[in-house]
Amino acid sequence: MKKIIIALVLAVGLSGYAYALMIDVRTQEEWDSGHIDGATHIPLDIIADNIHNFTDSKDEEILLYCRSGNRSGKAKKTLDNLGYTNTKNIGGITQVSKTYNLKIINE
Repeated sequence: MKKIIIALVLAVGLSGYAYALMIDVRTQEEWDSGHIDGATHIPLDIIADNIHNFTDSKDEEILLYCRSGNRSGKAKKTLDNLGYTNTKNIGGITQVSKTYNLKIINE
């Protein structure tokens, strides 16, 4: 049941609208230590060159998070400069997990 609820939250989007992507922009080591269930990993230093592999539209909602919100803010600026129109910095992983009741998983 929990997975269904998480899937519905991710399908509807944290803002109440459907979104395509939640991206963790932290390092590989940070990602491996735990990440939001359902998130995609694209480190900040390669997001500009790789975002096109994960979305077909520059208008889809893209939610970005990191450890504290700093790098996800930088990722938002990068994507905005590339013409993406619906990016949101949703902050740090712990804040995202608590605010939106999303599980942090280690795989």
